Amino acid sequence: MADRKRYLLYVSLPYAYSIMRPLQEEIRKRGDDAAWFIEDECPDLLVEGEVRLRTFAEVAGYAPVAVFAPGNHIPDFFPGVKVSLSHGYAINKRGQTRDDHFTVRGWFDIYCTQGESTTPQFRELERKLRFFRVYETGWTKADTLFAPHPRIANERKTVLYSSTFTRSLTSTPILADEIERMVASGRYDWIFMFHPKLTDESILSRYRSIAERYPNALYLGNTFDGEAMHRADVMLCDSSSIITEFMFLDKPVVTFRNSQPDRHLIDVRRPEDVEPALERALQRPEELMKAVRAFTMFHEPHRDCRCSARVLDAVDDFLLRGHKGLKRKPLNLVRRIKLRRKMGYPLFKDLFRR
Repeated sequence: MADRKRYLLYVSLPYAYSIMRPLQEEIRKRGDDAAWFIEDECPDLLVEGEVRLRTFAEVAGYAPVAVFAPGNHIPDFFPGVKVSLSHGYAINKRGQTRDDHFTVRGWFDIYCTQGESTTPQFRELERKLRFFRVYETGWTKADTLFAPHPRIANERKTVLYSSTFTRSLTSTPILADEIERMVASGRYDWIFMFHPKLTDESILSRYRSIAERYPNALYLGNTFDGEAMHRADVMLCDSSSIITEFMFLDKPVVTFRNSQPDRHLIDVRRPEDVEPALERALQRPEELMKAVRAFTMFHEPHRDCRCSARVLDAVDDFLLRGHKGLKRKPLNLVRRIKLRRKMGYPLFKDLFRR
């Protein structure tokens, strides 16, 4: 039908799928169309019924009204309003400042924010820079995290071990021996699920081998699995935004040498302290769980499973208002040319498009 809106979901890293599938669901619910464009270096994880556009000509012919990306860049030469969804929450890591999450590079027309941890900062940037609009929508992935889910009854308590990809922060090489000892004891079931950007095969193969040797360990690799999040009773991690996502399920987290330890975490510094910390976390101390709930509400107050709906409403509002009152986005010539070279697009074609 001629009046169906078309939207494009842009993938540069594997974590984008779980962020944008709730959005695709909402688009389809409204009777509109969604298609995906996946960068060559990124694995194609589309499932039956999902549409992939493979060429720039197909994108131009598809003519989306908006293009969504949870990464730091988006092709300026694609048609449609450019929408930033964010790849996670504003969680500090060692060596970073809070401003790292709020770096504006001039790619986007819309920034969709999540709550108190992001909206005020982006509102201030909107006021200063004046070439984009900010809408507080909540994070699209939260629609999945807060959706009703049947309670899973585990025979034994289940530990989900995840880790950041950052070399200086990942606990994977340090904790491997201690985790194998705990797995071998048979006290808990274990799930290994790592950040999509953790690609060190020596690390991945170590944990894969543990899972192959012990029946109470499951290896999922460097991916995201929502079912694993729901199945686990407690998470063991280091410094990663998945900590916040897990706590949305009202579950405790033990961290190893977290870069910003606080009351909502049980943080330990030595491998031998991990198991006692897990024991304590599984008791769900009242003070700890109260801190968990306050922390997660600060990051994501939108728990009605309508974040994706608000994102599409924001696009509608932007389309209605147009660019009136906005300055032209910075030219970003160097970044635009680099992206064109990377994607094989003519270097100077559409270079000065708004």
